[in-house]
Amino acid sequence: MGNVVVGQETAELKLDGKVYQLPVVVGSEGEKAIDIRALRAQSGYITLDSGFMNTGSCCSSITFLDGEQGILSYRGYGIEELAENCTFVEVAYLLDHGSLPTQTELSKFSQMLGKYAMIHEDMIRFFDGYPPNSPPMAILSSMVSSLCSFYPEMLDNPLENIEEMAARLISKVRTIAAFSYKKSMGQPLVYPRHDLSYCANFLNMMFDSPVNPYVINDTVVRALNKLLILHGDHEQNCSTATVRVAGSARVNLYASISAGINALWGPLHGGANQAVMEMLTQIHEEGGDYKKYIAKAKDPADPFRLVGFGHRVYKTHDPRALIIKKACDDVLSALNISDPLLDIAKELEEVALKDPYFVERNLYPNVDFYSGIIYRAIGIPTNMFTVMFALGRLPGWIAHWKEMWDDPDWRISRPRQVYVGPKRRPFVPLAERT
Repeated sequence: MGNVVVGQETAELKLDGKVYQLPVVVGSEGEKAIDIRALRAQSGYITLDSGFMNTGSCCSSITFLDGEQGILSYRGYGIEELAENCTFVEVAYLLDHGSLPTQTELSKFSQMLGKYAMIHEDMIRFFDGYPPNSPPMAILSSMVSSLCSFYPEMLDNPLENIEEMAARLISKVRTIAAFSYKKSMGQPLVYPRHDLSYCANFLNMMFDSPVNPYVINDTVVRALNKLLILHGDHEQNCSTATVRVAGSARVNLYASISAGINALWGPLHGGANQAVMEMLTQIHEEGGDYKKYIAKAKDPADPFRLVGFGHRVYKTHDPRALIIKKACDDVLSALNISDPLLDIAKELEEVALKDPYFVERNLYPNVDFYSGIIYRAIGIPTNMFTVMFALGRLPGWIAHWKEMWDDPDWRISRPRQVYVGPKRRPFVPLAERT
């Protein structure tokens, strides 16, 4: 599991007159953790950590995140270098294989993605069974879960064909997402093309039509590559932890990914960029007075908060936001878009980057703020924003699922609790209850 070291240092814990020596684990980037795996067996105590904010559930070699310094890296590579120099397919390979691909490896992986881009024709009928306004994340989750019925070869030995399964998922999820959009619009499906790159293919499936052929814009394709790369992984967040928890029961990859999609669906997780656009819409519909909302956000007596500013983990600039801001400017310039919501967003951004209230509290625009603007600019509807997040996060989920299955210290996830209900009491027969 990477360069994890159990050093000479120990933490001393005193309980009920006894002293317990707990090992200190040191990660490859210097992170330290107190190993409490033997605590309950030795002392009878457990730890309590609501939301697991101070609890490490595993050792992982996939992603390093330092919220205080604003650092994010995949497999040791800085997110800035990856976003600038790689395609999403390269980064997906990196996350799932542990190293950047050679030209030969990239060609083979790309061929696999092309080979598996289609979904089984019988699955297309599933789309007809959903009501027209069905949430796209509900469709995506159920369709991914159903893949194990059409491709059951990994059920007996889940790791035997993992490279093939990863390529199949990464490719088919893109097609499922585009098909669900076309069905919701009442438009004919556009099948994947083997002559287009991963992101260009997705955009073509989304927006091409018999009466209005889609013209692929290289700036938009580059921006989409960056967006997916920036969402590729983010340590043990809610959805990734869900994939690991489900997978720890030895659930197959498709079902585990489906569970992760459902966790990502939550408005406090993957729905943040959608919430940004809803906030901008509200400001626009109420006259576009963004200064009023700046004042509301700064008023401690007002519960209103600007969505898309600040981050639970990052205590400085979100490194992903610094990257995607440039892509956002490039897309808006290339498409020459005039949109009142985007104008409001730019005004809010300018204030937040200069106003001492926001600067002192590290409330900088985050990746969700800029990603929503880009998605709107290229025509992706708001209810598809979280689906786009899932497309990017998929390689990270796969990497964590595989790492969990390979872990010699694997245990089925089973958190403890502190019971605070009634004490044991006598049972009263029904006829005697008053």
